Amino acid sequence: MEERTFSDISYEQYLNEEKLMGSKCKKCKALFVPPRSICVKCYSSDMEWVEMKGEARLAAFTCISVGPPFMIAEGYDRKHPYCSGVVELEEGARVDARIEGVDANKPEDIKVGMPLKVKFLHRGEGDNLKTYLAFLPV
Repeated sequence: MEERTFSDISYEQYLNEEKLMGSKCKKCKALFVPPRSICVKCYSSDMEWVEMKGEARLAAFTCISVGPPFMIAEGYDRKHPYCSGVVELEEGARVDARIEGVDANKPEDIKVGMPLKVKFLHRGEGDNLKTYLAFLPV
């Protein structure tokens, strides 16, 4: 695997390639998604890239009906909310992501602890391609 710097740009490049990557501290083994260049647990800068399997559980969530402009452009609004959550990956790291495949109008049906699988949402094309991290119920 090519060596990339630990940055938002590298993380987004991996997402475009449909790879969920994080960083792992070589000293204390702590995992971070998105990646960090310095471990916040032991302050080591000896980090390495690690690919996550993409299997997870929902740790927390919220349903949003007044979103930012790019979400409104995708059709989300007060009548069509979307779900965003904290996902705990099988490897132990936590990451914020969209939760797709659930009815955000019925948050009572969305369960903390439910199993999830990674999904990469591609928007735009060419130089305007943007990939968003999302998870689907299994």
